[in-house]
Amino acid sequence: MSAAATPAIAALIRAKVDHTLHPYHHDPATTAFGDEVVTALGWDPDRVFKTLVASVDGALTVGIVPVAAQLDMKALAAAAGGKKAQLARVADAERSSGYVAGGISPLGQRKPLPTVIDSSARAFPTILVSAGKRGLQVEVAPGDLVTLTRATEADIAAG
Repeated sequence: MSAAATPAIAALIRAKVDHTLHPYHHDPATTAFGDEVVTALGWDPDRVFKTLVASVDGALTVGIVPVAAQLDMKALAAAAGGKKAQLARVADAERSSGYVAGGISPLGQRKPLPTVIDSSARAFPTILVSAGKRGLQVEVAPGDLVTLTRATEADIAAG
């Protein structure tokens, strides 16, 4: 695999951000992508973050929350300055991001979207997010992720 195998990795390299790649075996039969990462890599599910694309008042918005939690739609809408949020259709998320579901990275998206990251990320020196394809995660400092995605930090995780 080349150093810039995905747009997410290319964005990290371009920004000269410290990161570590964590490949793992992806089972094509699974749809529980976050759980698969936690099991395969043995990381704390509060420290592995999933990237979800939602629609806030009709505008696509990215929410980044721990695998151990759900995305609180009301909290996401409020953080994004909207009234109502719901998960985007998979096809819309894939088309906008340029990635496939289960491999959507908050970094290097085809069309940069407003992004909100759960404030719990700051509790860790580094977190894992998708590196832009199933079977590959990237470890990065939460502050670097916030800077690169121009994210807002808010309490958007539930459960």
